[in-house]
Amino acid sequence: MSRLPTAELHLHIEGTLEPELIFELARRNAIVLPYRDVEDLRKQYEFTDLQSFLDLYYANMAVLRTEQDFADMTSAYLARAHAAGVRHAEIFLDPQAHLVRGVPLETCINGVAAALRDSEARNGMSTSLIAAFLRDRPAEEALGVLEQLIAMDAPIIGIGLDSAEVGHPPSKFTAVFARAHAAGLKCVAHAGEEGEPGYIWEALDLLGVARIDHGIRALEDEVLVQRLVAEQIPLTVCPLSNVRLRSVDTLADHPLPRMLARGLNVSVHSDDPSYFGGYLDDNFAQLTGTFGLGTEQLAQLAANSVRSAFLGAERSSTLLDEIDQWRDSQPAD
Repeated sequence: MSRLPTAELHLHIEGTLEPELIFELARRNAIVLPYRDVEDLRKQYEFTDLQSFLDLYYANMAVLRTEQDFADMTSAYLARAHAAGVRHAEIFLDPQAHLVRGVPLETCINGVAAALRDSEARNGMSTSLIAAFLRDRPAEEALGVLEQLIAMDAPIIGIGLDSAEVGHPPSKFTAVFARAHAAGLKCVAHAGEEGEPGYIWEALDLLGVARIDHGIRALEDEVLVQRLVAEQIPLTVCPLSNVRLRSVDTLADHPLPRMLARGLNVSVHSDDPSYFGGYLDDNFAQLTGTFGLGTEQLAQLAANSVRSAFLGAERSSTLLDEIDQWRDSQPAD
């Protein structure tokens, strides 16, 4: 079966660092890792919750030091995503996670941007960059970084909010998002993964976001569900991530089918694929195997991703046509 053409809207570029590349960059930068080898590192990828993942995630970022390191990481993701059928990617980068390590803002931004610059010409994959702020660090720090990004005219289309959710409500970041809106930037936020449905309300009403990243706990609030359906607010769901971080016990327990049945604007993404056992095609394959998703449902999920992307009308129409062609080429369910 040909790859389903789709858009990837919930992808943390630092979460694409494969163990092999971590060791390669460590050698390049003369960094001694606390793991014997690649397999020893892979054994660490058993998480009990979001925080246990974040501890390893941030530790492994220590190998990213130069623009070339960031470019190599990004190029590796683009090649893998292209093979998975991704036709457009909106990529998160966590500047604060690198600034606190002493890596200049220009280094991480320019390194990632360099790899994105010729992606469409090289493999027909359009891309854009979103600077995500860490909600477990001070909002004042995030605002300062945002001002630096604006001053340097960084090649970003918007901002996001990620990292440890519980205890860090979106309401802490109203000033940051107000500044982003004033600067004409798109706004998205992680909410309703581990955090309560109230965090989704806050992200929408206080931060003015256009998309909710995750949002799986929305089903606990019927009034919220009705609003999300009525307004067709995008929810960028990451099934394999949710299982690996114990937000749901097994893939069979995932609420995706119920979310689709309720008419929510849900789409599928890979989050931090090197840590969570799969890129976008892996997510689709496992969902299909678990829930028996048919051609129409897969095409709907892909179309939802494209319509939820920050794309111009022409590019969006082109990708929706590709999805229609893919659907028409599939054997009858």
